[in-house]
Amino acid sequence: MHEYLTLISGRAHPKLAGEIAAYLGIELGRVDIWNFPDGEIGIKLEENIRGRDVFIIQPTCPPVNENLMELLILIDACRRASAERITTVLPYYGYARQDRKDAGRVPITAKLVANLIVEAGTDRVLAMDLHAAQIQGFFDVPVDHLYAAPILDEYFASLSLPADEIAVIAPDEGSIKRSLHHQERLGGSLCIVDKRRSSATETKQANLIGGPIKGKIALLFDDMITTAGSIVGAVNIVHSHHAIRIYVGATHPVFCGQATELLRAAPIHELVVTNSIPLKESQMLPNLKTVSVAPLLGEAIKRIHRNESVSYLFD
Repeated sequence: MHEYLTLISGRAHPKLAGEIAAYLGIELGRVDIWNFPDGEIGIKLEENIRGRDVFIIQPTCPPVNENLMELLILIDACRRASAERITTVLPYYGYARQDRKDAGRVPITAKLVANLIVEAGTDRVLAMDLHAAQIQGFFDVPVDHLYAAPILDEYFASLSLPADEIAVIAPDEGSIKRSLHHQERLGGSLCIVDKRRSSATETKQANLIGGPIKGKIALLFDDMITTAGSIVGAVNIVHSHHAIRIYVGATHPVFCGQATELLRAAPIHELVVTNSIPLKESQMLPNLKTVSVAPLLGEAIKRIHRNESVSYLFD
């Protein structure tokens, strides 16, 4: 397997790339990446990749545009260096929330970014927890879509929480399906927070559908935490209904704006996220627990390289 497999990392998340390489038992491909004085990105591959199966690991997390442009240049460099196949590994896909035309004269940016990645020269995409599953169809190349839910569930199962004391809470109506899957694995009852969006950045949580949850251990799950307004609003609603302990699980810790301060002040017993996105030291909250997706991504890369089933990972 290793003879023709090459892993290349951009600068977005080299630590995760290193963990994936360690899981596969190989070294990361050598690449030199720098910025010119005017901000342009320069890239040079420092080893021969002709005829190789290349996987480029680069989440398009903040700074989104810098990391996206770097990814496009990496893909182009690999294509011009005669790689046999190029797979773009996106632990986090930026612009995913702009996935539909919900008002007049607005773009569908998630589709535009998908077009850019395909036109740059990628042959397939490996993504994790896309904001909406239909984004897979935006790419005109094969897409393997991974889910971090089993990793989060494995962690919560390790806490040995009594199933009859658990209440799985969907932070909004769009999270019901995700929360149902967590409930099936962890047990407990299911409740839904009634969320109303007042603008692109502001939401209001008013009611809790289902329950009661008084004296219960509440588990809230979401695909990403960005400004934290929605999840903290849901946590406050749950807390007002007298849950004795509140856990939050999320795949992508984007943590923009005042997110860290809001999460720090919220009545959350433990916040569990994956390492799909690198966190700054200032974002490392006392109650934050990070679980690694490197084994999941590494196993998927191994299966793609061997032309084996990736969906088998979730069967």
